[in-house]
Amino acid sequence: MTRAVIGDELGPLSNYTLRNHDPGPPGPKEVRLAVKAIGVSFVDVLVSEGRYQALPPVPFIPGSECAGIVEAVGREVTALSVGQRVVANGWHGMFADVVKAPARSVWPIPDSLSFEAAAVFMVSSMTAWHGLIDRGELKAGETLLVLGAGGATGLAAVQLGIWRGARVIASASSEAKRRLALEAGAHAAVDSRSSDWREEGKAANGGKPIDVVFDPVGGEATERAFRALGWKGRHLVVGFPAGTPALATNLTLLKSASLVGVNLGGLGENDPDLGRANQTRVLELAAQGLLAPAIAERFPLDRFADAMAEAAKGDTAGRIVLIP
Repeated sequence: MTRAVIGDELGPLSNYTLRNHDPGPPGPKEVRLAVKAIGVSFVDVLVSEGRYQALPPVPFIPGSECAGIVEAVGREVTALSVGQRVVANGWHGMFADVVKAPARSVWPIPDSLSFEAAAVFMVSSMTAWHGLIDRGELKAGETLLVLGAGGATGLAAVQLGIWRGARVIASASSEAKRRLALEAGAHAAVDSRSSDWREEGKAANGGKPIDVVFDPVGGEATERAFRALGWKGRHLVVGFPAGTPALATNLTLLKSASLVGVNLGGLGENDPDLGRANQTRVLELAAQGLLAPAIAERFPLDRFADAMAEAAKGDTAGRIVLIP
């Protein structure tokens, strides 16, 4: 019997149990997958606890990304076939042995990606691409400061920044995370918890200001990073797990700098053609070995609560995956 993690009410992890669950056959435009690996993110925890901007319906199955093998396809699905290795993304429903997903949210994965890597690849890579390329217009020769560089989207931003030809400075909270960013190609790394963070960041860039900030952190980090921007700099707002920052708007005027929102979900709704084009590009980079997520820890599906608790801490250098 196949299983899924289900909560009858949003809230603490104690609300969720692993139960027998079968999503049934795929609809005309759907695909049924045998899941081989599931990504676990901080956002998954927020949504399951009811602390995200939007509340999903209950009963609720957490999980926004997984990888597996196609078991069956709907009669209108022509681009995917049974037995194919694929990655699937969605707002929820992935913490399960078997998943049913719209075919438009499922893509073949290149041979260079394992199931585990594929399960944590698309959301972070797409977010980094949309932020740096579409919204930030990062150019070769510019300097990119990546906050939270040891996290999923931060590490993807480091890799994309290097590919783009930028000088990349990684800011992260632990030695392990900074080492991970440096191994991914960052030119320098600074301690985000240092009392001399601003001076260390400035020194890492030869005393010059920053062109683009990639910010999936928020909180106090946002203002000090914005202050590090140079003339016509761009500060990309990707997320704010550390809290919603208060930023003095006069700073944008003094620098002619831009505060730019990066909303991957909104891209899919408002410009799906661009979203699909971006998907193709990040998968091409993965096939070339230029984009690759780091796996920190693996948990069996029946230890989903431990995996989610670990993701909530934010201490791991790399991603956490569940293995059904």
